[in-house]
Amino acid sequence: MTDQPPNAQNLNNNDHNDIAQELLLKLRQKQGNWVEWGQACAYLQKAGYSPQAIFEATGFEPVQQNQVIVGAQVYNSIEKVGASQDVISHYQQRGSDILYELRLLTQEERAAAATLTFQHKIDADEAREIARAIKDFSRFRNPPEGFSQHPGDAVAYQCWKLARQNSDFQTRSRLIAKGLKFAHTQTGRQKIEQLLTDFTVVPKKPEPTLPFYRPQSAEETPRLVPVVGELPLTPKDLQAVPLVEEMEPFRIVKFAGEQAWVPLPGWQTILGAEDPVVILCNSDRLPSQTKSNPEPVMVVIDRAQREWNSGSYFVVDNSGELDFQWFETAPEVPLLGRVIVIVLPKKILDEELTKDSWQIDE
Repeated sequence: MTDQPPNAQNLNNNDHNDIAQELLLKLRQKQGNWVEWGQACAYLQKAGYSPQAIFEATGFEPVQQNQVIVGAQVYNSIEKVGASQDVISHYQQRGSDILYELRLLTQEERAAAATLTFQHKIDADEAREIARAIKDFSRFRNPPEGFSQHPGDAVAYQCWKLARQNSDFQTRSRLIAKGLKFAHTQTGRQKIEQLLTDFTVVPKKPEPTLPFYRPQSAEETPRLVPVVGELPLTPKDLQAVPLVEEMEPFRIVKFAGEQAWVPLPGWQTILGAEDPVVILCNSDRLPSQTKSNPEPVMVVIDRAQREWNSGSYFVVDNSGELDFQWFETAPEVPLLGRVIVIVLPKKILDEELTKDSWQIDE
């Protein structure tokens, strides 16, 4: 087995830097085999190097880094399961693109598939088809009649099924030949040989269309905002909410604890906020409100905006409690954040009426 990078948990920053520089040099000079390159790329990425930075320092393009990293993981799994020495020795020197295609299989399936690809001298495109056939075959509780659990029979079954669905003579003949090539059991071969005299075509049931959807505007992409709580609140409550880091491209948020969250529409003012949080209260807690029937509202605050301007309302510390105020001139009290939008609840015309959609339509 090739050398693994040292355990990162037992190293200080200087050791990390020394190892990183050593691995970058190793990659730049193409030292070792591709499995070691994959392990080196994985170590560097975990150490904080971006794929682009590794590319600029070594010449390994990001797509190549991904291939050798994943391929090395597959190689480690087939070595762990105990593939033959011939298979291990072969893939230790070449075939990262082939092992990459086996990534979705289990460890045992990877070892069997790697052996099959080695025996038949398979290229990456065919390895992808073999991996898909093995994956689909593994979903059977019991193997189809005439076929075994062997990966060769899994490929043969896929060829048998596709051949029966195809009326084109050349395509059908090619699939039969491929199935006979990979069939591992005599019964599997017999099932495929029957197609040489049985030309019945079994129509393929069309697969349903995958429900893809791409948002067409920013407003269709909501933003998840932490809720501070409902008034009365203290400045300490406002400061206790952590800064939220979103992961693109879907604005995923990770958090721990009992924090409450609320999704807000992707309005530009929301998307443009640097550190938004939500405070819940009734509308009569807001300045200049004279409505006789107050209603619950969500006040969205950007804690990053603490510079006064006369066109905005701000949240401030009013005798130990949070309060919303407007200042005609620059105030002497610290500003804790700017009010960027106040969200009213959706208005339901008539709860009984909405139960009958035809009434709404009319």
